[in-house]
Formats: sequence, structure tokens, C-alpha cells
Amino acid sequence: MILEYVRPETLGEALEYLARPTPKTVPLGGGTVLNAPSDQSFAVVDLQALGLDKIELKGRSIEVGATATLQTLLEVEEIQPALAEAIRHESAYNLRQSGTVAGSLVSGGGRSPFLAAMLALGTDLTWEPGNQSQPLGEFLPLRAGAWPGSLITKVSFSLQTELAYHFVARTPADRPVVSAVVARWPSGRTRIVLGGYGKAPLTILDGEANEGVLQAAEAAYLTAEDQWASAEYRSQTARVLVARCLETLS
Repeated sequence: MILEYVRPETLGEALEYLARPTPKTVPLGGGTVLNAPSDQSFAVVDLQALGLDKIELKGRSIEVGATATLQTLLEVEEIQPALAEAIRHESAYNLRQSGTVAGSLVSGGGRSPFLAAMLALGTDLTWEPGNQSQPLGEFLPLRAGAWPGSLITKVSFSLQTELAYHFVARTPADRPVVSAVVARWPSGRTRIVLGGYGKAPLTILDGEANEGVLQAAEAAYLTAEDQWASAEYRSQTARVLVARCLETLS
């Protein structure tokens, strides 16, 4: 239940609200998550007046404001086609118009195509106060903890990175049962991420791809069983999807 709604005009004011010990206060971007039914009581800080929705091309990289919507990012012609596909797969058009980039990263689970793609791209988060940078991969294991007085203001990633995304789902519109995303930098660095299971996508390689990556993909999901798929199916399918991604980038 939402106890209080505030709409600050400045970033400093927003951070003050988020830092207060009581009531529990959380940022509100597009509202697609916080507007869902909940047994918890909290106050919300609406971020829409803070100008955090801008998207800027910075040389070979892109900076995306925290409250930019998924649809706005999708419409940027310079982003990787595979990222655009992952965004379309993330949610329907109406939800993409309200769901924010930062909100989707903070709340996304293991079956989120967008979170998997952004993790593969080596996305960096910028936090205030302090203009501190943090890799998305470092944040994900910690995101369940409290972050009082802190706010993601933007995310950034390279546009030079090649990206491939393949998935298996019950229907084309469903979230993946298994997915694979492979990013490759001009230097040859390769990052492989599996999705479709658990609390967050799983990075299985960040370095130089070798003959063992398919076995690593298979091993990563040996116990990945839930109501959507057996571990055996996920394990075998992960291997196939990683192979497809690598072939796409070859």
C-alpha cells in the first residue's frame, strides 16, 4: 500500500526523501512494478520532474536516463538489433511506453530478456549522490538489499559491441523458458549470459570464447528446474542457444 506520494522538483530533494528512515521510501519511475498489488506499505518518490529521461549518444557509447522508457530506447536507431528484439520481447507496447529502463533492470528476474541483454552488454549504472559508476553485473547480487538515499540516474553501454539473442518460449509472446545472449567487443572479449530461470540472468563467460563454452552452458543449467521446464531440457537447450548466438556473430 502506498502511504505517501511526493513529486520533488530537484534531484537533491528526491535523495532526501529516499534517505529518510521512515516511512520506507522508494523511487517511482513508470509505475509498472510499484502499482502492482502489494502487502507492504511504503512512500513513493515520483521521478518524472527530474529530467532523467534523456538519451544521449556519446561517441561510441550511449547514455540512457534512468526514467527513459523501454519504448523510447527501442526507437533509438543506433542500438544493437538484438537489443531491440530483447526489448520487444520484454513486454507489450503499452507496458514499454510506461516501463522505465532503470526500473526494468532493478526489478527484472531471470526470465527478463532486457535484463539479460543489458547484462551481456556490460552495462554500467550511475548512482547519486556521488556520480558513482557500478557495473550491472556487480549490482544484481546486491539489489535485494536496502539502498537508502541512493538513486540510479542513468545507464550506459557501448554501441560497438555486437550482440546476438536467441530464446525458446512456450509461445513467441511468452517470457523465455531458456535464452542466451552473447556480446562480442572489437577486442575479441566475449560475454555469454543465460536467461529464463532464477532470480537473475547468469553470466557464464566473460573473456575469450573457447571450445568449452558449450559445455559450460550445459553445466550452468544442470539443476535449473521449475514449473516451466525441467533441468535436463534447460541444460540441453542452453547449449543449443549459445551455439546459435556464436554462429550469428561469426
